[in-house]
Amino acid sequence: MNTRLSADLSGVIGTSSLISMVVSLVCVALSWWALQNLKLDLVIRYPKSPQGRLLHLLLAIVLGHFVAGFFLDYLGWSGLIGRMF
Repeated sequence: MNTRLSADLSGVIGTSSLISMVVSLVCVALSWWALQNLKLDLVIRYPKSPQGRLLHLLLAIVLGHFVAGFFLDYLGWSGLIGRMF
């Protein structure tokens, strides 16, 4: 009985981890795509330089992380609503 519970729990954790990774990567990619429209030359001296591109990547990662966190929290909260009744 204990091994079955452990296997079920491992499957749930694995699925949750996979969903979190995919959502995070999709949100970072969408953030990168959305930031392509941002005029970084108003803020950065040389936006096409390696430092400018790295800043662009870091901004996409940070923005994607926050967006993915919102979606994953929302997904978790919506799953808990069913336990309310």
